[in-house]
Amino acid sequence: MAEAGQETRAEPATADREIVISRIIDAPRELVFEAFTEVRHLSRWWGPEGFTTTTRSFEFREGGEWVFVLHGPDGTDYAEWIRWLRIVPPERIALLHGEHRDDPNAFESVLTFAPDGAATRIVMRTVFPTRELRDEAVEKYRAVEGGRQTLSSLAAYVADLARKGAEG
Repeated sequence: MAEAGQETRAEPATADREIVISRIIDAPRELVFEAFTEVRHLSRWWGPEGFTTTTRSFEFREGGEWVFVLHGPDGTDYAEWIRWLRIVPPERIALLHGEHRDDPNAFESVLTFAPDGAATRIVMRTVFPTRELRDEAVEKYRAVEGGRQTLSSLAAYVADLARKGAEG
């Protein structure tokens, strides 16, 4: 029993394995969602600052895969693989992300897209297989900062698309 003045709340069973990043994006949710559906969009904004993306194959459908290489600003290449697990336009995308198919360290991410007035609140909830893998992603690969930078790039990209669309 909690002592007076102490708050009690249940933590999700995955709390020690999660990273949650959110952002308000000044664009309609359909446009924000669309930015995930085609390589021509993803190649313009995916990844942290200074990174570029080369797609090897892409099929945006449940069970489809995106195989790509992230090129770091220091010249390091990172093999990447995503399987789209569940797609509910324009509300939700669930995916499995690793270095390659059958990667035992692959992690699951769920992205939700919610209207926030004329803007969109995107929440990226990532659950790693273990706390140690989450900690390694945070410490070695700067996953939290990288996720924030990726959503910042997405925000700038779709705001530019929305502006161009409004211009005609």
